Amino acid sequence: MTTLSVRLSDELLKEAEHSAKAMHVPRAEYIRRAIEAMNKEVLTRRRRERLMKVSARVKKESMRVNAEFSVIEHDPEI
Repeated sequence: MTTLSVRLSDELLKEAEHSAKAMHVPRAEYIRRAIEAMNKEVLTRRRRERLMKVSARVKKESMRVNAEFSVIEHDPEI
């Protein structure tokens, strides 16, 4: 495990210590969990953004295909 030195405002550190005590975990464990939670949030956000981009491409293609089917549906001789 790597040791990390971080500068925190006094207020942020006090909040972290208070929260850690309330959860009955050491301060370092609390901060590790906070970083893990933020990492998960960032990963979730990135996945959502990628899905939205892919969904937009699929939607565009689906609209094109639907338009083609609409023409065929209204003129079965095609």
